[in-house]
Amino acid sequence: MGILSHLFHSSGSSDPYCLVKVDDEVVARTATIWRSLSPFWGEEYTVHLPLDFHHLALYVLDEDTVGHDDVIGKISLSKEAITADPRGIDSWINLSPVHPDAEVQGEVCLAVQVQEDARGRCLRCHVLQARDLAPRDISGTSDPFARVFWGGQSAETSTIKKTRFPQWNEVLELWATPGAPSRLRVELWDWDMVGKNDFLGMVEFPPQTLQQKPPSGWFRLLPLSSAEEDSGGSLGALRLKVRLSEDRVLPSGRYQPLRALLLDAVRAPAEEDTASPLAVLEEVASGDCRRDLATTLVKLFLGQGLAGPLLGYLTRREVARTTDPNTLFRSNSLASKSMEQFMKLVGMRYLHEVLKPVVSRIFEEKKYVELDPCKMDLGRARRISFKGAPSEDQVRESSLGLLTGYLGAIVDAIVGSVGCCPPAMRRAFKQLRVCVAERFPQAEHQDVKYLAVSGFLFLRFFAPAILTPKLFDLRDQHADPQTSRSLLLLAKAVQSIGNLGQQLGQGKELWMAPLHPFLLQSVSRVRAFLDQLVDVDGDEAGSRVLGASQAREGFLSSTWREVEPGRVLSRGIGVESILQYGSQVLNQWLSALRKASAPNQDKLAACHPGAFRGGRWTCCLQAERPAVGCSRTHSAITLGDWSDPLDPDAETQMVYRQLLLGRDQLRMKFLEDSSLDPDLEEDTGTCPEVLARQRAAAARLLEVLEDLDRAHQEFQGQGKVAPGPPAP
Repeated sequence: MGILSHLFHSSGSSDPYCLVKVDDEVVARTATIWRSLSPFWGEEYTVHLPLDFHHLALYVLDEDTVGHDDVIGKISLSKEAITADPRGIDSWINLSPVHPDAEVQGEVCLAVQVQEDARGRCLRCHVLQARDLAPRDISGTSDPFARVFWGGQSAETSTIKKTRFPQWNEVLELWATPGAPSRLRVELWDWDMVGKNDFLGMVEFPPQTLQQKPPSGWFRLLPLSSAEEDSGGSLGALRLKVRLSEDRVLPSGRYQPLRALLLDAVRAPAEEDTASPLAVLEEVASGDCRRDLATTLVKLFLGQGLAGPLLGYLTRREVARTTDPNTLFRSNSLASKSMEQFMKLVGMRYLHEVLKPVVSRIFEEKKYVELDPCKMDLGRARRISFKGAPSEDQVRESSLGLLTGYLGAIVDAIVGSVGCCPPAMRRAFKQLRVCVAERFPQAEHQDVKYLAVSGFLFLRFFAPAILTPKLFDLRDQHADPQTSRSLLLLAKAVQSIGNLGQQLGQGKELWMAPLHPFLLQSVSRVRAFLDQLVDVDGDEAGSRVLGASQAREGFLSSTWREVEPGRVLSRGIGVESILQYGSQVLNQWLSALRKASAPNQDKLAACHPGAFRGGRWTCCLQAERPAVGCSRTHSAITLGDWSDPLDPDAETQMVYRQLLLGRDQLRMKFLEDSSLDPDLEEDTGTCPEVLARQRAAAARLLEVLEDLDRAHQEFQGQGKVAPGPPAP
């Protein structure tokens, strides 16, 4: 599920930020936009959810440096509302007021029996315990008790002090009065000595449920009223893009044939494999989904240690189709998107080492910088040390000095970073440069081999990170408008350097001319840097991040139970990769542990989220250390990120879904039309041998897709899938 927040409007003054909750569990927090009534967040989150989640909520709060943050309003979206349109939600939605009685969370455990004897009908409600209740007291806990309503009667449990995980284990009996069957309602409240009690949540059961199948187990707490009150826009509105994608991932063995076809495709001559899975994906992938598809492919091949061959394959196809070197990799093709996502996957630590010091300095200094006379604000520039109000020339001169100082630090950090750049990136850039140089060997195109590499490294990696540091984790907050303008000017300058100064003096931004001498001086240093960057030896095996079969300096492995009972699959991470990628590999191990726990049938159903201190658990106040946990264990709600390439089955499933879009086109092109038209070879200029290989590849791909179709149909029809061939 992707979430993209935009603008919010309200009266008064605020420092807004958003909290994203799934079933009352906070999963993300946006940056705070200071002193703004129309903040722009532009933040996107991918959240992995359990299939049985209920609702998504976004809260807009006003950050307060003293005291508690004020809640401005919220938006609550049910699962049904999100899935109503397959394209998702993309609209302005008014904020609703937040009422304490509607802000509930947690679950209650009940066992209900309905009995009849000579005295009448009796309901026995065994109130066992509750967990994850909302904190209502200033101490961060509550004093919960339960109240049961049935047949015009009510009863209460005792109050458990200072806990969000109460254990009552009390049986409440209520006798029905003559008349129609009654609903059962169980309410949880926080007891207060002074003032009224605070509502914690409720559950209700209709008479039919009580008669046919009396409830027993854990039940999610609900608010008193499920209706959302529309403020009519008086609290503001939030622009959201929310899309829910739901799919079933089959046992690993089912994906082995498709993975084998994908891996074999990168070893084929790029100009002859138009029926390979990767070639079909290029044809059917639209611009909207191309980035997600590129991320999936890079993760899948990176996990197999074959990211280099994948990028080489896509690069060869892109270069072979390009006739004008000035348009090379300028579009959002699958090749350009894959290289872009590859850099984010393996190069984030490198990016931080290069840019974080100077970006932090810019944020801390908060200098006024402006070269455009149309945007120059002499009033805001009074901090510059001049007598009286500064003139435009003085502001321009001061800004030029600041910009060249920042740019000098950035260029120095970049050209001196050859040793810090991950070897996997350097090998990918070398492969790219060699391919481009072979395609455009003419003397007039001698810069193309430099531009191909710098276009990715400078224009798609360094410049975007300078422009929006928050989105690359270089800063915790977005920049204020003044700092944001400085970053924009620096990003433009870095782009010009990445273009080797070829477009300087062109276009409408002639006011950037004072920077041109410095930019031209930097170009020669960047050329030398690019020559050093691609001067690297070694093969793809050294760039493996996951699934390495060998590691010279040692090997770490993790083992977990697969979906199919009785099968155990081992994955490994080389020690060399840990030394090379640092925190990225840590994320991979956390991902492996999370995914290992999901199908584990022997894992504990409950745990203690607190600590055993002072002779009792701080969460539920139980006095026995081996006491059963008070909170259920789960690992379903997690944020997705660039550093999580440990799920090849889910990634192959996404590739399968994309290939289905091109199945009919593939069948008509290589199997149906070609069999009917004997002159197809002459019309297309394709030799019979190549066409025969393409037909065989298309037939094999269609066969694999049909096998996966049958597996999914079997899963949906029977609720299970027969084991496939062993996973590699």
